[in-house]
Amino acid sequence: MVAICVALLNVPFGYWRANVERFSKQWILAIHIPVPFVVAIRIFSGLGWALYTFPVLVGAFFVGQLSGGLLLKWWRTWARADISSCIAVNALREIKASKLIPR
Repeated sequence: MVAICVALLNVPFGYWRANVERFSKQWILAIHIPVPFVVAIRIFSGLGWALYTFPVLVGAFFVGQLSGGLLLKWWRTWARADISSCIAVNALREIKASKLIPR
C-alpha cells in the first residue's frame, strides 16, 4: 500500500520532469520535492526503516516518475489544448476544450 502511494505521489512530478530541460533546476526539483513526502509517508504508515523496504520504495518512486513521463508523452499525441508542465492545468484545459465546462 505504501509503495502504491509513493508511485501515485510521483506521477505529477514525473509529468513535470518530462516537460522541462534535462538537468535544469526544475528537473532537479521535480525529482527531489517528493522525497520529504515519501519520508513522511514512511513515518506515518509505521513502515519503519528496515533495509528490505528501500528497494521496493525506490522502485515505486521511479515507477511513478516514469509513469508521469509516459503520461505526458501519451497526452501530447491526443491533446486538443496547449500542453504545460502541470497535469492539473492540462486536465482543466482539456475539459474546457471538450466543452464539458462552459467558458
